[in-house]
Amino acid sequence: MRTLDLCADDFGLTPALSQAVARLAAEERLSSTSCITNSPHWEASARLLRGLPASVESGLHFNLTEGAPLSEALARLWPRLPSLQSLILAAHLRRLPLAAIEAEWRAQLQAYTQAVGQAPKHIDGHQHVHHLPGVREVLLAGIARLPQPPGLRNTGRVLGPGYAVKRWLIAHTGGTALARVLKRRGWPRSPALLGCYDFEAEDYRALMRAWLRVLPAEGGLLFCHPGPNEPGDAIAAARVREAAYLGGDDFPRDLQEAGVRLGRSWLR
Repeated sequence: MRTLDLCADDFGLTPALSQAVARLAAEERLSSTSCITNSPHWEASARLLRGLPASVESGLHFNLTEGAPLSEALARLWPRLPSLQSLILAAHLRRLPLAAIEAEWRAQLQAYTQAVGQAPKHIDGHQHVHHLPGVREVLLAGIARLPQPPGLRNTGRVLGPGYAVKRWLIAHTGGTALARVLKRRGWPRSPALLGCYDFEAEDYRALMRAWLRVLPAEGGLLFCHPGPNEPGDAIAAARVREAAYLGGDDFPRDLQEAGVRLGRSWLR
């Protein structure tokens, strides 16, 4: 049996999205969920985590591209968080306000810990911002100060099939550099990353079956975005398709046929 860590991202972004993820988690259709804590809906959403099965873990989805900053230091510079493209450009030109980003990291981490009552079991980034130059060093330094490092999403080995350009961009905007550091330090990290697509493909089951076929023997993490159809959400249609499949009868059958179980798998 290979192990798949199926992680639903964006918990806390909206009440309806959090409820949709919590329903899937309660039915043990997920292994984990990653939480956006700078959302105005975070504290109310966090209450939904308390009744989830022990098999489903939650972590911090560090966010620098959605909504407004949580810290005063970053809000003074960025009243609204920038687009992913702008953030990537600034990161690679070494023009990020790193002191303010460190304050934002501390604020988002504290918001998670206060609402959940414990440190996050894993840490990753909304739109993979955790691996960007500068941001990566801020997070690594912050994690080094924790009593023990949580699991980190490894974005240096992104498996297909398809969407090769998008997978290459994830790995080469900082994923491979992060993977090297995590391996050198011996920190827990996911063996591989799956789940990358354009959010436009209508047959999510076909995508999942393809990802299950290439899941390595040592396991991997598949990020997903199940949720409702909400106005203004650019990937609302994809969220609905993902939620329908993950909550339906085909998903457990596909897992069984592929010889895959849900769980956590970390390299150390």
